[in-house]
Amino acid sequence: MTYTAGIIGTGGIAGMGILGMHDEEDIGRKKIEASHAGGYDAQTELDLVAVADVDDEKLERFGRAWEIPEERRYVGHEAMLEAEDLDVISVCTPSYLHHEHVLDAARSAAEPSLIWCEKPIASQVSAAEEMVQVCEETETELLVNHSFRFTDKLQKLRTLIQEEDLLGEIQSVSAQFRMELLRNSTHLLDTLVYLLDARAETVAGHITGENEAVDSLEAGRQVDDSGGGGFVVMDDGSFVTIDCTLPRAISSMTFNVIGTKGKLYMNNDDGEWRYWRLEDGDHVEELLPGIEGAWTWEDDYQRAFANAASHIVDVLEGDAANGSTGEEATRSLEIIIAFYLSHNTGGQVEIPLARPLRDVNVTSW
Repeated sequence: MTYTAGIIGTGGIAGMGILGMHDEEDIGRKKIEASHAGGYDAQTELDLVAVADVDDEKLERFGRAWEIPEERRYVGHEAMLEAEDLDVISVCTPSYLHHEHVLDAARSAAEPSLIWCEKPIASQVSAAEEMVQVCEETETELLVNHSFRFTDKLQKLRTLIQEEDLLGEIQSVSAQFRMELLRNSTHLLDTLVYLLDARAETVAGHITGENEAVDSLEAGRQVDDSGGGGFVVMDDGSFVTIDCTLPRAISSMTFNVIGTKGKLYMNNDDGEWRYWRLEDGDHVEELLPGIEGAWTWEDDYQRAFANAASHIVDVLEGDAANGSTGEEATRSLEIIIAFYLSHNTGGQVEIPLARPLRDVNVTSW
């Protein structure tokens, strides 16, 4: 069976490349496979048939690159949702628009069975919760593109930790990634809650107020999103420190995980994963069982979108449960919002957030 797909937002992650990740001369000119359109293109069961954007120039450029017929390139998402009957809709707009566009898509005449929404899920927790609720009411799967979840090595590592008890009970995690918290570090925090299968309980945060996207990535306007971090106590008892204060050029996505049966070092930028088994009080280094090499941006991340699209087909056909739900995506958002709340109040923040705090909005791109 072939499923039809449409995309709202024809910018970088939709299929035209992102500054800081892809070759600058290719951005906006060539098809980028590590994208939503690239994921659809990799699956014979998915057919990208329609796209929408408010920017005529971007819409035309994307339509030409991905061979979308002119009559199915829509100015404004409302026009596409009214005219098309779609099985899957990608939301690839800036994060502050995710809430509106997911709700519009779920309630639309297009009647999608699944919405593939870019990360982060939203800019405020209450918006994320409404997105989850409306998708439940309309029987629409909401799958959030925290793309690391769709990489083979990370899936295997989670199985080792959660099902095979590789590290025992997780006691401590320290993690580092680049600024900004919403735009980038949602990947780090989602990886954390994915591997630990846990939710934050107590958060203390620090916000630097610095971002590099306005200048180096040509974001075009100032926003709240910035570098930051702090500590998080998870509901499994583990203590986590987060540092997302560094600019892209000097940061590395790293995790140090310590458990009662062993420890793990992961550096995704340098492609180095190391594991030590705890034996009679000594850590003995061994190869990670069933994992050859380490996770890398060049290899694993490039395949993540094709893997996600394959997972979407499995979800649509009833062969798999949604592996990146809106509820799961809200866990990383809660931590980020709590960092901002803690910094601005000078105190620790408890999760779940109290009702008025769930409305706090952090603007990003």
